[in-house]
Amino acid sequence: MDEGSVNVESRTSSQDKRWTIMAALLGTNTAFMLFQGIEQENHYTAVREVALTIIATAIPFQGIYFLIYTYVLEHEGTLSESHLLRLAKASAVCQMMGYGSLIGVAMMWYNISNYVGVFFVLSTGASVILIRTAMRPD
Repeated sequence: MDEGSVNVESRTSSQDKRWTIMAALLGTNTAFMLFQGIEQENHYTAVREVALTIIATAIPFQGIYFLIYTYVLEHEGTLSESHLLRLAKASAVCQMMGYGSLIGVAMMWYNISNYVGVFFVLSTGASVILIRTAMRPD
């Protein structure tokens, strides 16, 4: 393996988990934008419009998260402590925006059915708390 290439094995488990979560959120958001956007053109609803706006706002932040993640991996060992701290803060903002897109997803589910929407919100809250607790450093 070339010394300049990214060492996949050097990633920590929590970094992999965050990356996986953000990838899943990006895939979900993209699918919602595609299919619900088509449906919005055919049958407009204000709730769907707001939900799609929230989701659309999060997508660029999710992309930037992946750029930061890759940049840090490619420049591991060469970045100053202050630079890494700035990147970590920017990454955290991008993650929170990604998690915020779940509000739009929840609105979409709530628009489909009150029961589905309420239970989706409850399970989303519980899962985000679980994930954040599990990924918290010791």
